[in-house]
Amino acid sequence: MEQWLNLEKILERLSGEGISLGLSILQALLVLAVGRFAIGFIRKIVKKVMDKRDIDPSVRSFVLSLVNITLTVMLIIAVIGALGIQTTSLAALVASVGVAVGMALSGNLSNFAGGLIVLLFRPYRVGDYIEVLGKEGTVREIQIFHTVLVLTDSRVLYIPNGQLSNGAVTNYTGINRRIDWIVGVEYGTDFKKVEEVTKKILATEQRLLQTPLPQVRINGMGDSSVNVLVRAWVKQKDYLEVSYDMNRALYEGYNEAGISFAFPSLTLYQAKG
Repeated sequence: MEQWLNLEKILERLSGEGISLGLSILQALLVLAVGRFAIGFIRKIVKKVMDKRDIDPSVRSFVLSLVNITLTVMLIIAVIGALGIQTTSLAALVASVGVAVGMALSGNLSNFAGGLIVLLFRPYRVGDYIEVLGKEGTVREIQIFHTVLVLTDSRVLYIPNGQLSNGAVTNYTGINRRIDWIVGVEYGTDFKKVEEVTKKILATEQRLLQTPLPQVRINGMGDSSVNVLVRAWVKQKDYLEVSYDMNRALYEGYNEAGISFAFPSLTLYQAKG
C-alpha cells in the first residue's frame, strides 16, 4: 500500500512538472513569435524613417544589420528567461568565459570596426563598382560585419569589413577607365597600314571617349611578333562590353585588311656534313 502511495506522489509530481514545463515551452514559443514579429516591425519603421530622411544607402544597410543583430540577441535572452532559466545565472556564466568569447569574436570586432571606418571615410558606397582582393563587382550592401559584393558573373561575395578597411580598394565609380588591347602582327607588316586600319575600327565604336584620344602604338617586338598597343578610354558602365566588342572588331577588321596575326614559330637549321 505504501509503495502505491509513493508511486502516486511521484506521478503527481511528474505530472505537475510536465505541465509546468509545457507552459514554459508555450510561453517561450509565444515570446519567440511575438519577438520575431516585433523585430520585423521595428526594422520596417527604422527603414521607413531612413528612407524618408534620405539616409545614404551605405549607412542604411549598416544600421539595419546592427538593429537586426541587437534585437535578435535581446530576443534570445527573453526566450531563455521564458523557459525558466535564470538570466542572471546565464549572465554570470557568460562573464566567466568572457575572455574566451572575446578571443573568439576578435575577428568580428575588427570587422565591426572596419565597417565603421568604411562609413566614416567612405572609400566606397552602396552602388559603387570596386576592385578588391583581385575581384571586381558592385557593392550591394555594407553590413555590420561584411560588405556584400555582386561580381560581374552575378556571384555574391561576402568580404569581411576588416579586410576592406585595412587593404587596397580600387573604386572605379565616377571615373573613366582605360582599356588596352595588345595585338601581335607578323614582322614585315606595314605599321602605317595597321595604324590606319585600327583608327578606322576605333572610329566605328561610338562608346569610346575622345578625350583623351585613342592611341595606336608599337608596344614592343616579341620573339615572333610585333606587338601593337591599342589604347582607349570608356565610361565605367561600358568597360566590359566595349572590351569584348573591340576584340571582335579588331579581329575581323585586320582579316579584311589582309593584316596577318603572328603566331609562335620555330626555325630549324641543319648543319652541313
